[in-house]
Amino acid sequence: MSLLETMIALAILIVATVGIMGLGAVALATTENQGHLAARTAEYAQDKMEQLMSLSYGDSTTDTTTFPSGSTGGTGLSIGGSTNPNSPVTSPGTGYVDYLDITGQPVTSTGNWYYIRVWQISTFSTTIKQITVTAKVKAQVGAPSGALPQSTLTSLKTFPF
Repeated sequence: MSLLETMIALAILIVATVGIMGLGAVALATTENQGHLAARTAEYAQDKMEQLMSLSYGDSTTDTTTFPSGSTGGTGLSIGGSTNPNSPVTSPGTGYVDYLDITGQPVTSTGNWYYIRVWQISTFSTTIKQITVTAKVKAQVGAPSGALPQSTLTSLKTFPF
C-alpha cells in the first residue's frame, strides 16, 4: 500500500514540476530581455554619450562612428541626426549612426549588427547644444513580446567647454 501511495505522490510531483517549467522559461526570457539586454543598451548609449561629450563644442569633423574617434571624416558635434533607431539619418561611417555586434564591438556593415546607436545634436540655446543618444537591440531572446529594449540619454554641452 505504501508503494502505491509513493507512486501517486510522485506522479503529482511530476505533473506540478512540468507545469512550473513553462513559467521558468518565460522568466528566463524576460530576465534576458528586460534585464541584460536593456542594461547593455543603456551601457552602449552611455559610451556614445561620453565619446560625444569629449569633443570640443565647435568640432564638426571628428568621426565618432569609429573607436577610437577618427580626427576627420565625421560629423563631430554638427547639428543634425535623429533619435529614431528605426530610421537612422545616415549609413555607418558617415554620420549620426553606428552599429555594434553582439559583443559590443563596432561593425562597418549593416548586415551583422546586434545593437544600433543613433544620436542627434540640436541647439538648446546660443551657447548650449543638446546631445541625445538612443541605443536599441535588434532582437529579443525567446518569443518576441512587447517593444525591443532600448535606452535614450540626453545631455547638454556648453560653450566654451
